[in-house]
Amino acid sequence: MHPFRPLLLATLALTAVGCSTTQAVAPTPVAKPVAAPTGPVSISNRAMLLFDDAVKSFDAQKKAKAFDYPSLDRKFRAALEADQNLAEAEYNLGVIAERMGKPDEAKARYAAALTKKPSLRQASDNLAIMKQNGGDVAGAVALYQDVLTRYPDDAGSRARLAEIYRQNNDHDKAMELSRAALMRDPMNTNALKVMIRSYLDRKQLAMAKLVALRAVKLDGTDPELHQAVGLILLKEGDTEGARLQFKSALEAKADYVPAHVELAQLALNAEDFPGAEEHLRRILQADGKNAAAHVDLGIALKGQGQYDKAMQEYDEAEKLNPDLGATYLNRGIILHKVKDAPERAVELYKKYVALAGGEVALHAEAPVFGLMREAESIVQAKREAKAAEDQAKQMEALQAQQQAAMKAEEAKQKGTTPPGAATPASGTNTAPQATPVSATGAQPPAATPAAGKQAAPAQKNAAPADSEEPTDDLL
Repeated sequence: MHPFRPLLLATLALTAVGCSTTQAVAPTPVAKPVAAPTGPVSISNRAMLLFDDAVKSFDAQKKAKAFDYPSLDRKFRAALEADQNLAEAEYNLGVIAERMGKPDEAKARYAAALTKKPSLRQASDNLAIMKQNGGDVAGAVALYQDVLTRYPDDAGSRARLAEIYRQNNDHDKAMELSRAALMRDPMNTNALKVMIRSYLDRKQLAMAKLVALRAVKLDGTDPELHQAVGLILLKEGDTEGARLQFKSALEAKADYVPAHVELAQLALNAEDFPGAEEHLRRILQADGKNAAAHVDLGIALKGQGQYDKAMQEYDEAEKLNPDLGATYLNRGIILHKVKDAPERAVELYKKYVALAGGEVALHAEAPVFGLMREAESIVQAKREAKAAEDQAKQMEALQAQQQAAMKAEEAKQKGTTPPGAATPASGTNTAPQATPVSATGAQPPAATPAAGKQAAPAQKNAAPADSEEPTDDLL
């Protein structure tokens, strides 16, 4: 057994970062300890050696920018098992658990570290930050104030309280606490971040940039600082400069979600849909339940012509957040422009407007109104075309019916003998002779006039000739 030397300095790089979100501004990161504890602590030699080995492994991984958290977890567990009084090992296990997405285990580790060593205020800081990121602001404030009560000169807790005041729009108090923190620790970048955000909130870009550049000089490996500079440049209209700063943030921390969010938005604005897809998939790797990221990924896929995949992303977004209006707007655009379903698109446009607060809540020139009018005109045109088509079909059917009737009449007329027409007895086409019928029924021979002239027909019911009348014997 020997006096415990100040090993906490080795844990500076192990302080965790708060769970990131897909918003442009990340939640408050876990505070870094600013000083090592003092005073003799009895720790076994074996535990000390194992702890030193774990810290060296972490330093090597940090330099390579490739962390193997399960391996680090095993090393610090071995150190803690060698001596349960090693509160720093307990604390670092909490940091690793938080980075591995195990918040409940992290809280338990921090609480255990405080039980073993109440002076380990970094554990109190991390617990407070987790409460703050989880929405328990009152609980976080209580923990910060407790730290300040025990450590009046603590700069970190002042910086955290300053951020809470900034989030509640009390910028005067936020700036006061930030300056107080910097007076106690001029290297405290958390206090500088609060000042940067406060200036940005109040649109004082020149002051925000001045503080941000000072902070980057102090710690160029902090992704939040590069992100802050990028946001300032973006507000100044320097899109390319902002893009470079966001990329610098990713160079410092490849999975820094806020930088991916900004780069994805810039790519969408520039219609660089493959680039946007790359950043959005990184966002969803960190938070698969981010409905907004699913919608944006759908937009990126639509821009690449992958409409069915885009619709799948919109479906997933709706499952995660049914009240996200952008889901219905973008789904309606595909149905309207690609799927030839303007009726369904109009319904989705109306749902988007309703979720946005109604027509009065949107600007009169909002694109959705133009889309809705266009879709409604298409629906009306389709109805008119359908009516015209039905009418044309009816006319065609009527015409066909009339033509069939005419053909039937023509066929009937061609197959019937006209009235008064003589029908030949044989196929010689010789016209039959008209023969008068006598009382006896005998047919007398026909009289043939001289010179080929046809004799006049005999007079019916002629009176008997008078023998005494003279006769004309003219030839």
